[in-house]
Amino acid sequence: MPPLKLEVFESPSLRGKGQTIVMDSTAIEETRLQAYESGYAAGWEDAAAATRDDQARIGSELANNLQQMAFTFQEARSHILKSVQPVLTQLCTQLLPPLAREVLSPVVLDTIMPLIDDLADTPVHVVLNPAARPAVERFLSQAAGLPLVIVEEPTLGEGQVYLRLGEVEHRVDLDLAVAELTRAVHDFFEYSEKDGGNG
Repeated sequence: MPPLKLEVFESPSLRGKGQTIVMDSTAIEETRLQAYESGYAAGWEDAAAATRDDQARIGSELANNLQQMAFTFQEARSHILKSVQPVLTQLCTQLLPPLAREVLSPVVLDTIMPLIDDLADTPVHVVLNPAARPAVERFLSQAAGLPLVIVEEPTLGEGQVYLRLGEVEHRVDLDLAVAELTRAVHDFFEYSEKDGGNG
């Protein structure tokens, strides 16, 4: 095969008239192979850079979406808590105190029964608020055979009862339980409001 003749595209001052470069087929093949290798390497580098850029963009978008979701969650949580707060506050202040007064008698009886087993002949002194006496006395009268001495103490709350059996004393304090529950609900909402402001 005859050698390939290529025209030289240099400025006329650098080249003589009609000058051509002659390359044999091996040199052409080496030039092609070198061009292919450098093109392949450049393409590989471009693809790797594009992949890195895509991963960085996707990571950034994901972080942004997660941040927006967290903000939306905090807004929804804050809205729900503000809606529920009046209901729970009213529950603690208006529903639980009367409910505690109703369950005071069964709680007193449940507390007395294990004590009676230990000291069967000793009377149980039930110290309570005069307002709680009718309900507690009515309930305890159903448990026949209990030796009871009911003592009124006006300084006690309506949900407080002291049970004395010999040297042993037990306290039933539903007023304290209601107050602690009310305080816990209040503290929860107060903390949630502070946390929501910092969130």
